[in-house]
Amino acid sequence: MNEQEFIFLSEKIRGKLIALARRFNRAAGWNGDAEDIVQDALVTLWQLSKNDYPVRDAEALAVKLTKTRCVERYRRQHIRYEPLTDRQFAGSYSATSGTERMDMETIRSIVQRNLTDSQRKLLILRNENGLSLDEIAAVTGRPKASVKVTLSTARRQMMEQLKKMK
Repeated sequence: MNEQEFIFLSEKIRGKLIALARRFNRAAGWNGDAEDIVQDALVTLWQLSKNDYPVRDAEALAVKLTKTRCVERYRRQHIRYEPLTDRQFAGSYSATSGTERMDMETIRSIVQRNLTDSQRKLLILRNENGLSLDEIAAVTGRPKASVKVTLSTARRQMMEQLKKMK
């Protein structure tokens, strides 16, 4: 779209766009300036056409841009800012560490409530002490296959409990 086509189009649809912006303002109970909204929308339309954006129906795009600008202005007017100076915030740990702590508490709770003493002991040896299956078998005097099956069963039970919590 060249400059002459844009000027012709903007003069043709300006009234329609202003009426649209005013209707939005009335419906929203807001005293925004419809002229500014339309001006922003037309500037955006001109920039798009200058940057070779494929415009099939310039009038429809102008209406869409006007609606978008109305919503943007409305949202901007309804953002509430509250000062944070009068509030106390705990800053001893980050959100990540807090979440990790809660996850660990959940896992400990599941382990305590749902696993046998034998399963708990093997999980501690494997996860907290970092022992291999062979080392666990040597420490407990159980066959390696038995240790492996017990750990697998314990993990499966824990996963089932976690899924139930969702």
